[in-house]
Parts: sequence; C-alpha cells; structure tokens
Amino acid sequence: MELRYLKKLKSGSDVRGIASELGSPITLTNEAVYDITRAFCAWYEAKYFKKPAAIAVGHDVRISTERILERVTAAINDAGIDVLDCGLCSTPSMFMLLKSGRACGASIMITASHLPSDRNGLKFFTESGGLESGDIDDVLELAAAADFERSAVRGKATKCDYMPEYCADLVKKVRTACGEDRPLEGMKIIVDAGNGAGGFFCEGVLQPLGADTQGSIYTEPDGTFPNHIPNPEDKKAIDCLKAAVLREKADLGIIFDTDVDRAGAVDCDGREINRNDLIALAAAMVLENRRGTIVTDSVTSDGLTKFIESLGGKHLRFKRGYKNVIDEAMRRNANGEYCPLAIETSGHAAFAENYFLDDGAYLVVRILICLAQQTKKGRTLSQLIAGLEHPAEEDEVRISFNSLTEDFRADGAKVIEHIKSAAPGMGCSLAHDNYEGVKVNFDKNNGDGWFLVRLSVHDPVMPINFESRCAGGNRIIAAKLLQLLQGCDFLDVTNLEKFIQNDGQPNK
Repeated sequence: MELRYLKKLKSGSDVRGIASELGSPITLTNEAVYDITRAFCAWYEAKYFKKPAAIAVGHDVRISTERILERVTAAINDAGIDVLDCGLCSTPSMFMLLKSGRACGASIMITASHLPSDRNGLKFFTESGGLESGDIDDVLELAAAADFERSAVRGKATKCDYMPEYCADLVKKVRTACGEDRPLEGMKIIVDAGNGAGGFFCEGVLQPLGADTQGSIYTEPDGTFPNHIPNPEDKKAIDCLKAAVLREKADLGIIFDTDVDRAGAVDCDGREINRNDLIALAAAMVLENRRGTIVTDSVTSDGLTKFIESLGGKHLRFKRGYKNVIDEAMRRNANGEYCPLAIETSGHAAFAENYFLDDGAYLVVRILICLAQQTKKGRTLSQLIAGLEHPAEEDEVRISFNSLTEDFRADGAKVIEHIKSAAPGMGCSLAHDNYEGVKVNFDKNNGDGWFLVRLSVHDPVMPINFESRCAGGNRIIAAKLLQLLQGCDFLDVTNLEKFIQNDGQPNK
C-alpha cells in the first residue's frame, strides 16, 4: 500500500481508522491491517535481532473486532510466530502480560480508545512499553514496502485467558496496602463501563475486596455504545454516573473509557473527581511520603500548581498528549529527578511504581486504597483535596485556518511567534513555565488569568485554553487575544468572536 495512505492511519503512537461502514468508507482495510501487522513483526525482528516467541493479541468491544482480529492473527502466523489470543481485555493488561513471565515478546491491542463505534485501530507493545510515534513511522514504512514472504513454518494461535490473573494482581495490591483481605467490606462502589471493556472490574476486583457493586451501569460489552460513549471526559457519561451514585447512595462511582487505560470517579456526594481534581488526588497519594515532581499536560490550573506545592511537590506543566507527559517524566526520572506520577487531564495516569503504564484500573486501585484508608479515619476522598482552588472560569475555544493557508503548521508557528513578540506590549506577560505554543498571563485589571494557544497535533486547528480567577475574566482575555490576532488573515477566528459575543459561553 502507498505510504501516504498508511500515514493517514497514524494517530500519535497508534494506528486508527474507520473500520465499519456506518456512513463513511472503511480506511482501516483488511490489506492495511495485514500489512501493518506483518511490518510490526519485521520491525520487532530488526530491533531485537530475533523473532518474538509469541505475540499476544487482545481487543475491546468494537463491532469490527472479528474482522481485524482475523487479519492480525493471519499476519502474525504467516510470519512464523505464534499468537496468544487473549480475547476481550483492557489495553494495559496487554502490556502487563509481557511482564507475567510468559514466553511472549510483544503484544497488539485492537482498539480505538474512546472514538466512535465505527473506528478501530492497533496499539503495539514490547516489554519496554508502547511504541513511540517514530516507531510507528518505521512500521508504516515497512508496511508500504510490503516485502513479506510467508514463513516455511507457520505459527499457530492458542487461547490465553489472562484477565483473571491481571485482576488477581490488582486485588493483591489492595490487600497488601490495606493489610486485610476485604478492606472494602460494607462499601457500595459502582462502575460505569459505558458498555466498553471495563465491566470486568466489578466481579474481578471490587467484589473479591468486599465491595457491593449492585447498581453498576452499562457493564455489558456492546460495541455500538448504546447509552453513552465510554469516556470519563464526556458530560453525559459523567452525569449518568453521578445520578447512579446518588440513587444508590454509593460510597464511590468509577468510570472507565472503552479500553480501560483512562478512568475518572464520582464521590459519595455526587462530586466529580476528574481533570484537576483527579490529578490533585493522585498527587496527594504519591507525595504523602516523599516529595517529587508531578508531570501534567499544559492546560492544568494554577490552583493545581498551588495545591501540589502545598504538599511539598513540584508541578511541571508539559505538553498536551499523554505520551509526551509520560516520556518527560521517564526522562527526568532517568536523570535523577524523582517523578512518581505522569498524568494528563484526560484521565491518562501513569505511576513510576507501575512501569509508567497509563492504566485506568491501576489508578482506581490506588484510589480504592486511599478510600479504605480515609474511611478508617472517618474522612472522605474529597476532604483530601479540599485545599484545591478552582478557577472561576475555564474554557476551550478552537479556531481553524481558512482557504488562504497553504501550510497550516507553518502558519500556526507564525501565530505563536507573533503573540510572543506582541503580547508584552499589551500589559500582559509571557508565562515562564510553558513548553508548547504560547501562554500569556493577565493581571487582575485584565481578566486575572491566562490563555494558552497551541497547534493541534493532527488537525489544522489551534485550540485555545482560557482560565480566569474572576467571573467574566475569560471574555476579557479572549478580547485581548482577538486584538493580538489582527492581521493573521489566514485564521478563521469566528469561534473566538462568538465566544466573546456570547458572554464567554464556549463554542464547541
């Protein structure tokens, strides 16, 4: 297949595309799946100078799974490599299997995370972790060459039920930390799996620990996602969980995304523990006994910085993208700076103690341990983060490029440099702790907050994040930004103008 076609399937460090004809033509075709999988086998052999003893393959609930699984399995077997067919599982479990002692050098997860039901994709792991963006480029170049011969000895496929073992390990971690067999006895904890792969958590983890999970919702796998998309950031999804928590008088509600690499929570009062609150809670857990650096994405709040610093920690606001956040934490750890946690506002959380793997189930296990400990003290989870200050306003507006743009990346870079040079002359200051795009701070007379303008990783769009400590502040800051963008004729600032005119109501 042509490289330019294959590159359209790249999504960061994954491969994703349209996999079911629900209105749009399929882009993740049988040929693409086969060639990319064969290319991964060749890439692995070239990197490690050997074939993997076997490659584990798992999948989430998507309706295109059977078709893609068949082509992935055929490609691996044609390369002379055995397949461990793990069936329905979570993405993090496919990495943890590689640490389980099995003779298995790599794994592939068939998933498209929280994307709509017609999407699907491939995520690749070795024992070192998930492939990087550059590794995917190499795999796609090999796939474009498609110079593959069937092995003289064809591999075989066998079933591998790893999820019970994965769950047992999570249960053991809670029991060890709490010092008792059923530390959740007497608690009601409900799960909203959004009909994704996360329903296992009720029977596999919570019930062995003593929790009552009655009232959990949407735990049955259904790749059409009939109730809401499995996404902890989705308002409808969170509202469903809040309602269930209050209805069931639960002690905690848990929500997972489709493949369980992200999670969020709702406390006993129906308060959402997500985004800055979730990061604050995770930071409080890891900084309890040792000071360190918490690495997050760039759009986290000033209040979160103050909270982390109040715990004796350091807050590093790095780039958007969970791989960027994780890789930076790993780099700093390798250089001797203690970074126990890398976490993005989307709910991707990776702990140093757990291979820096973004595992939603492991994040929830840490929360369960904290819940049990807090309950013994007669306290709630939310009391642990009571000192977190919330902004009066936080919004996101996306502006696009118009037909005058020939190279949106080059024009986006011009916008960022223009703001950097022009902003200081308008009574505002450039943020010193910024690692992407341009972030500008405003004083109390000019909105009392900040904006961050950056270029989207994949699309011809410039997302703008606003935060203000006063009501109406984001509208004031947005008006200042609109002034700064005068003369950038290649930008379509309609959404920004509407945001200002609508008294700061975001246009999504």
